[in-house]
Amino acid sequence: MRHAIEGLLLGLVLAAPVVYGQERAVPAWQGERRQALQPEAEQLLALANESRAAHGAGPLKWDPELAAAARQHCLRMAAEGPISHQYSGEPDVSARAGQAGAHFSLIEENVAIGPDPAAIHDEWMHSPGHRTNLLNPDVDRMGAAVVVSRGVMYAVADYSHAVAELSAAQIEAAVGRLVRARGVSLVSDAARARSYCEGMSGGRGAGQPRFLMRWQDSDLRELPAALEDRLASGNYRQAAVASCPVEGASGSFTAYRVAVLLY
Repeated sequence: MRHAIEGLLLGLVLAAPVVYGQERAVPAWQGERRQALQPEAEQLLALANESRAAHGAGPLKWDPELAAAARQHCLRMAAEGPISHQYSGEPDVSARAGQAGAHFSLIEENVAIGPDPAAIHDEWMHSPGHRTNLLNPDVDRMGAAVVVSRGVMYAVADYSHAVAELSAAQIEAAVGRLVRARGVSLVSDAARARSYCEGMSGGRGAGQPRFLMRWQDSDLRELPAALEDRLASGNYRQAAVASCPVEGASGSFTAYRVAVLLY
C-alpha cells in the first residue's frame, strides 16, 4: 500500500540492538550485516517512543534482527524503486525477519521516502495505517534502516511482538513452574507426555493420567483456561509436561506446542 503525502512516499504492512550506519544504495543489496550505529534509524526509534508515550503505549526496544531485515529490504527499495514491501523473488516481511533471526508472534512494517527521519515519522503519524502500526500496543520491538539515494532518504521500520527462542527443556521448565505454582508436583519421567505429543493415547485406569491436554501458543506466561480449571479443582497431585513439535505454524512466526498430563 503506497500513499503520496506532501512529497513523501509511504507504505505499510499490517499484521498479522544494533542500528546500521547511513548507506548509499548499492546493487549488492545482500551485503553483510553492519554493526555501526545509524543516527537516522536511532532517531526513528526515539520519535516512535515519544509518540507511543504520548498515546499510552509502551516503549519499543531495539531489535538487531529486525534491523538487519529492514536494512536488506531498504537497500533493495532504494536500488529498485518505487517503494514496495516485496520485490520480485524477495520473501515477505515475516520471512525476511525470520531469516534474519527474529522470533515473533506479530509483525508489521512501515516504509517511506522522505527528506529526513523527522518528516518521515510525522507523515507516518498522519497516515492512519502507519500510525496504527507505530502505536500498536501489542508490539514491543522495532528495527529500522535508512538508505540515502538520489537525494532522498529511504526508510524501513519493522515492528514486532517478540517471542523468546527456547529449547525444549526451557519450554518444559517454564510450563512446569506454572503447574507447580498451582500446588501440583511434576513426575520425574515425562516419557508418557512426550508420547502424547505424537498423538498416542495416555490410556485410562490405575497409574494412567486422568486428564490430558495439548495446546500451541506463542506465549508461555499463562496456562490455557481449561487446564487452569483442572488444576484449581484440587483433584490432581502430579503432572507430566512435554515440549512437542510445532504443527502448522505460519511462515516464520514463533510458537510453542506443549502436552500436560494430570494424575
